[in-house]
Amino acid sequence: MTQMLKFDTVTARRIESAYTTADVVAQRREVLDLLALRPGETVVDIGAGPGFLAAEMAAAVGDSGRVYAVDPSESMRTLARGRVGVIDVRDGAADALPLPDASVDAAVTTQVLEYVADLPGALAELRRVLRPGGRVLILDTDWDSIVWHSRDDDRTRRVLAAWQDHLADPHLPRRLAGALDAAGFAVTPPRVIVLLNTGAARDTFSAGLVPLIADFVTGRCGLGADEVQAWADDVASLGDDTFFSLNRYVFLASAPA
Repeated sequence: MTQMLKFDTVTARRIESAYTTADVVAQRREVLDLLALRPGETVVDIGAGPGFLAAEMAAAVGDSGRVYAVDPSESMRTLARGRVGVIDVRDGAADALPLPDASVDAAVTTQVLEYVADLPGALAELRRVLRPGGRVLILDTDWDSIVWHSRDDDRTRRVLAAWQDHLADPHLPRRLAGALDAAGFAVTPPRVIVLLNTGAARDTFSAGLVPLIADFVTGRCGLGADEVQAWADDVASLGDDTFFSLNRYVFLASAPA
């Protein structure tokens, strides 16, 4: 049975650290380019996490615009409130947005909808808060796309299989275009952002992901603490032989005008 990741203070800080790595910063830059925000627009970041994207969106829309940062985790909201920029931080979730009808020009969710059990409900909420012709950007991962070199491939497969249990749908991108179409959105063909970490550098997304995975999978699917630690030590010790690749899929859609 799926058990969601708990976004407590420790996890929130680990995610904040991972979001400062060069590969995630580059992802955020691409998301901003695709969203193409304009001064004066109102935008909502759903599942805003530590607030890096929300802060950068606030700079894009300027003083005449407005950014809502919505997240169900108090630990995440605390981090978001500390970001530079004028952000309206609110408690809420993708399927229960604390916003009026037709109140935003654009919405963005990055690594959020794969956690949501009620996808049609979440997309209906997006339709509700978007103004006619409003646009949405959704980024999520298909976790079968992961390639992670290790010295024990069988152990790595078991660790990553247990890690998928932290999501409602670890393969969401496969059905997202159809779900958006069924919800009444006009959808453009998706594109892919590849997170690729190679070599001995440790300030990478994959290095930051290791403790998150280790904490979650320990005690699940027959994985004991010693085995999980052996996996973590293994991938951390590969140095120049490190190889990690993960596909993140970006969907752009618009509400009916």
